[in-house]
Amino acid sequence: MSAGPDDKAPSGPAKPEAESPPAGTPLIRTVAMPADSNPNGDIFGGWIMSQMDMAAGNLAARVSHGRCVTVYADAMSFLRPVKIGDEISVYCELVSTGRTSMKIAVEAWRRARITEEEYRVTRATFTFVAIDAEGRPRPLQAPE
Repeated sequence: MSAGPDDKAPSGPAKPEAESPPAGTPLIRTVAMPADSNPNGDIFGGWIMSQMDMAAGNLAARVSHGRCVTVYADAMSFLRPVKIGDEISVYCELVSTGRTSMKIAVEAWRRARITEEEYRVTRATFTFVAIDAEGRPRPLQAPE
């Protein structure tokens, strides 16, 4: 029996289409290493979250012209695994500011070491508070 025009040959899992990361330069770009992984070679979600926190903290320090602390990160869903050797790029964008706080949108992207295709791994919004030398909230400085 021959296949008709509506019959499709079985295929493997669909390969996800490459996406385009946010415009601009990532605040952090690093390579996932064996020490960052579980025994199966998947990178720990906590390691990815720490990279996101460092990148957002870098932007928060620039915006506030001083020391900041993370006070909140909203829910994260991990969309794709990250493997040993993948390049991780973390992009950040200032969403809003309050008297002492900043909300920063953060996205983590992966690129396999031997390809140019990039895929979003996760995203979240981090909230930072500017603090003084004693660890108390301080007002954000106006941009110069």
